[in-house]
Parts: sequence; structure tokens; C-alpha cells
Amino acid sequence: MKDLVSKKLKSLSQVFVIVFLAGLAGCNNDDPAKQDVPEFISSVKLIFTPTGGGTSVTATATDPDGIGPGNITVDNAIALAKEVNYTLTFEILNNLADPGDPEYNIGDEIEEEGDEHQFFFSWTDGVFSDPTGSGNIDNRSDDLNYSDEDVNELPIGLSTLWTTTDLAASGTFKVLLKHQPDIKSSTSTSTDGETDIDLTFDITVE
Repeated sequence: MKDLVSKKLKSLSQVFVIVFLAGLAGCNNDDPAKQDVPEFISSVKLIFTPTGGGTSVTATATDPDGIGPGNITVDNAIALAKEVNYTLTFEILNNLADPGDPEYNIGDEIEEEGDEHQFFFSWTDGVFSDPTGSGNIDNRSDDLNYSDEDVNELPIGLSTLWTTTDLAASGTFKVLLKHQPDIKSSTSTSTDGETDIDLTFDITVE
């Protein structure tokens, strides 16, 4: 009788261990996997501020229905003055978040993760006298006046410098933000990584 009781207790112990281990496995399977969720951007504002003082020029693009960054549309053109030095900065927001939440100001997040982001630009040749040319979207090494950098001393593009031509001009101005985690380098280009922002504005210089 004693041996029978011992065998039953041993069998119950084995069952308990199996159930316990299965429960642990189930808990591990239920744990959410870490996901690299892209930033949601619903509003982009370009701010051209004259370096010598004066009124800033702004242009915006918005996604009012909250569908996603692929549906952001340009609201207005960029209208700059001739022979003026401008600093271009950005206001980039997720308007679906509360203004007090970290997810609201995407510009702050881009700055914090500067080693994963870079802005590229292109424009109609002749709109600017500095930088010269037509931008670095097609060729990374083309002239672009970045005035900020990441921890690796590589450009980000949240702040850039521009000088308009001394003649009336018009054309387009394109802004491209690439997300390049683990691949951003001194030779990475506008074709590397994922696109966070891709906007083309009409631009005039008068």
C-alpha cells in the first residue's frame, strides 16, 4: 500500500512539473514581440527664417483624415525673396497624439535618433545661388548646407542654410526624409532605408 501511494505521489509530481513548464512556455509565447513601429506623421511645416531678421516664410503639408503619411498633401507653395539668406527648419507633428505625449513632436524624435535619419533635398536649378546645383537626392555628394549633425558627426537636415538667387525664379522644392537604422553612413544615399517624408512643393523667388 505504501509503495502504491509513493508511485501515485511521484506520478502526480511529474504531471505538476509538466503542467508548470507548459504554463511557462505559454506565458513566453504570449509576450508581445518588440516591434520597430515607424513614426506617424500628420503635419509637416517648413520654416524659412531670414538669417538677417525679418518675417519667416512657411509652407505646410497635412494629413487631416489621419490615414497615414502616404496621404500627406501639400497645402501651399513656398514664396521666398531674392538675395536673402534663410535657415530652413521643420515642425513635424503627430496630431493624433496629445501635445504632452512624446509621440506628438516627431521632430524631437528625429533629432534624438539622428544617427538613423537624414533629410535629402532637390530643387529646380537656379532657384538658389547657395547651395548650387539642384540638390543631393540624385547624388549624395552634391552641394547641401547642413547645419546640424548626429552623434557620429553626420548630417541630419533638421536645420539647413539657403541663399536665394538674385533673379526671379520658380520651380519645385522636394524634401525627402529617410529612416536608416544601422545603415546610415557617410556614403548612404536617398535610396537607402525607408521613407518617412516625401513632399514636393512649388517654389518661387521674387
